[in-house]
Amino acid sequence: MSQVTMKRYFCGRRNVHPLLAILLAAVPLTAATARIYVANRGGTTIDVIDPATNKVVEVIKGIESPEVVRFSPDGSRLYITSRSEDVLDVRDRKSGKTIKKVPLSGWANDAGVTSDGKLIVICIRNTGTEAVDAGALDIIDSKSLEKVKSIPVRRGLHDVALTGDGKFAAAGSPGGQFITVFDLQKMEVAWEVQYDQGVLPLIIESNPDGSGRRIFANLNRTNGFSVVDFETHKEVARIKNPDEPAGFPPGCEGISHGINIAPDNKTLWTNSRPANAVFVYSLPDLKLMGHVSLPDTPVPGKAPRGGGPAWITFTPDSRTVYVTTCGTKSISAIDVEAMKEITRIPVGEMPDRISTLVLK
Repeated sequence: MSQVTMKRYFCGRRNVHPLLAILLAAVPLTAATARIYVANRGGTTIDVIDPATNKVVEVIKGIESPEVVRFSPDGSRLYITSRSEDVLDVRDRKSGKTIKKVPLSGWANDAGVTSDGKLIVICIRNTGTEAVDAGALDIIDSKSLEKVKSIPVRRGLHDVALTGDGKFAAAGSPGGQFITVFDLQKMEVAWEVQYDQGVLPLIIESNPDGSGRRIFANLNRTNGFSVVDFETHKEVARIKNPDEPAGFPPGCEGISHGINIAPDNKTLWTNSRPANAVFVYSLPDLKLMGHVSLPDTPVPGKAPRGGGPAWITFTPDSRTVYVTTCGTKSISAIDVEAMKEITRIPVGEMPDRISTLVLK
């Protein structure tokens, strides 16, 4: 019997036990269970956080310098990239066993999964052994677990985002100073935006039908983000974060690093390392709403350094946002509505990319 059916059944009974009635009334009928996965790039672990308790409930061990964890739509599989092997490590989530290690074109950074779960796309930071990188977008078929295409680009790719309909992917290049948009149906480069500085994390804002509307991208010498119109393929704005707070030397590379859109599409959150904070903008108008300060890194005998905010993810209900700070061993959990840090969760060495799994 479903929760809705149970509630209707017992509400029609005169002699239902009062405690049972209270419990049924308190059950959130549409609540989703989720897990937050944190790749501890400076170590060998991935921490799994239960957002209901904000506690680490599982530690995946034995992965040297993990980069990111992504998921199949049904939550049964984990897709893991790391700096230790040029492979996509596909694991059964419940048993933790590796199903297959899919060979990749080189050192992998970020990864993404299309909304239908059919394709896994991997940013390749370097396909060769030279100091100057050459990049690619590797495309993996999730059914056969084979690489079906590797689309080369001039320089290495760092982060990737997908449109809601899964038809396009956008990836940024720090060294090449460009965003490349890939047509995942034709499996080819669709268009590109060239910049005067390196491109770091980015996110795509989709239209209600899932098509791309705008790309928001962090740039490594801009305290803020770039706005690209998906239809015209052009940068239409460059949003600068406020000058205050300030005074924090970056704890890691880049000035602004980490940007994401809340699942309800009402707010855009972007990290600032000079401010050691995450700034919040309303959508779709991009009006500044405020900021939340993040943990710093103590330095004996000197002023504290910024924690190096790195990546951002949300609970599915958009009520809590999680921010990694690569200079600390903690995750900041922030109440979205109040724009206030509610707790810090201890994790492993140098927490970096962070992602949300919705359990079906």
